[in-house]
Amino acid sequence: MITGRCYCGAVRVEVAAPPLTVAYCHCTDCRRWTGAPVAAFAAFDASAVQILPDPGPVTVVPGVDRWFCRICGSPLAARFDYLPGQIYVPLGILDQAAEIQPQMHAHADAQLPWLHLADGLPREAASARGALNASEQNPDAAPANPSAPDPSGAK
Repeated sequence: MITGRCYCGAVRVEVAAPPLTVAYCHCTDCRRWTGAPVAAFAAFDASAVQILPDPGPVTVVPGVDRWFCRICGSPLAARFDYLPGQIYVPLGILDQAAEIQPQMHAHADAQLPWLHLADGLPREAASARGALNASEQNPDAAPANPSAPDPSGAK
């Protein structure tokens, strides 16, 4: 079981499966959502994730649902229409974050010029939806919807 919580502890996240993938994201949307110069997320099968109590998602950008703690504002999870069947959880809220290492960088072309991560991980210039899509890593996952818009604007 992978566990996590918001800053104030009012909302918990429980995940009953290992991550499908783990990635850094350099896109502006993720930086603004997390308040960090780069975001780091673990993607999980959506059926394995529980948010307790569930505050319900907020949709600011069409095709993207994001969960926040309504008390402290911590980002809890995100769901993207173009990555079906997956829930993305920020590594920083997970109790096991030290054991869940990123495997790649998404939106590397949007990396801030002063941020230098010499980790040798693969870097996708744009959304990396092919690499992130669970159907490519887990044959039982739902297939990708290539016509779904990428809210970051990347093609």
